[in-house]
Amino acid sequence: MSLSTSPRGRRVTRQVRIGHVVVGSDAPIMVQSMTNTDTADIQGTIDQVFGLANAGSEVVRITVNSPEAAAAVAAIREGLDKLHCNVPLVGDFHFNGHKLLRDYPDCAKALAKYRINPGNVGRGDKHDTQFAQMIEIACREQKPVRIGVNWGSLDQDLMGRLMDENSRLPQPKSAQQVMRDALVASALESAALAEDVGLPGDKIILSCKVSDVQDLIAVYSDLAARCDYPLHLGLTEAGMGSKGIVASTAAMGILLQQGIGDTIRVSLTPEPGGDRTKEVIVAQEMLQTMGLRTFTPLVTACPGCGRTTSTFFQELAAKTQSYLRAQMPVWRSSYPGVENMSVAVMGCVVNGPGESKLANIGISLPGTGELPVAPVYEDGKKTVTLKGDRIAEDFQALLDAYVHRTYSGDSPGATLTDAGAVERQVIPIASVAR
Repeated sequence: MSLSTSPRGRRVTRQVRIGHVVVGSDAPIMVQSMTNTDTADIQGTIDQVFGLANAGSEVVRITVNSPEAAAAVAAIREGLDKLHCNVPLVGDFHFNGHKLLRDYPDCAKALAKYRINPGNVGRGDKHDTQFAQMIEIACREQKPVRIGVNWGSLDQDLMGRLMDENSRLPQPKSAQQVMRDALVASALESAALAEDVGLPGDKIILSCKVSDVQDLIAVYSDLAARCDYPLHLGLTEAGMGSKGIVASTAAMGILLQQGIGDTIRVSLTPEPGGDRTKEVIVAQEMLQTMGLRTFTPLVTACPGCGRTTSTFFQELAAKTQSYLRAQMPVWRSSYPGVENMSVAVMGCVVNGPGESKLANIGISLPGTGELPVAPVYEDGKKTVTLKGDRIAEDFQALLDAYVHRTYSGDSPGATLTDAGAVERQVIPIASVAR
């Protein structure tokens, strides 16, 4: 059995438009995120959405759980528009979504998509009625929906029905398998009901989010084989720090490799006071390192060993990556293709020259006991050797010059953004002590 050395071709789906963002089939796999502000805090929510969008989130979901939150949505949209931030907003609805969309029509209009969890819409007779009410509003406003099933809020009536059916089988399935079946059934039956109510099939996205890696792979593999709706991937409640990153990447990476997944979110729990944009960066880097999309130049750096002057090369690698990410909003419009650039910051001369030659531009820093010189390679050729105490600053200047020389089709100077022409910005890599 041979192993695939590249991602399988994307699963063919219907295409759904969320504002100006197209999802499904050959459209780029979309990165989305979610705020953790109280949506009723208009300015706080605007600020966080703006930050997430600047970090690269192509769609941002906000909580709409109360009359105060629903009343704030239109003002949030207006505030973002004034900042020339056109990121589509998705409303996250649960128990009272049918009432909020009905009572706050400006909210229904301002949102680009509604997220509906069928397990939290209502029980018994109320379920279909309240679900249908939300779908009817989506039809009237011509908005797409994501039918998002979560294992922690699975429709208990459906689960009970499937458990009863399973108990009558000659060889009953495990409770875990029945739960997986129930997730898929909830998504597909809800989508069918939405279409019966009148929502076009090209306005539906599905998700079945669980918190276990193997469950996610199994559920989405089954769901992908049984429908042609675009699928949103995400490991729900992934956790904090490295655990959340590793679990999300392990689960989604396998599915993406199989061509499954049209939008993704990395559901990281932020550290206290932590940066919400980290989930966006992780999602981007997941897609980029798999060769599925490019967003910003990534730095190749060695892990360090006893040969390296650790603090110097570690700090330079980190600050170079931060510099590249900070420059991208400016560079993206002036230097087409710069997101594909590769950069190497290596800690000594053992593997440094080889990795630097493979990168578009790379530097090999002096290791412990080595001469204080740093050869720089551009497109596989050594161009200069940096010396002295300003290696960091000198390397930044070389980076900037390389970008302009390689990716610019016109003269340096003005850069166009969504807001219009602005002066070219350079964010310096801070001097690092040796």
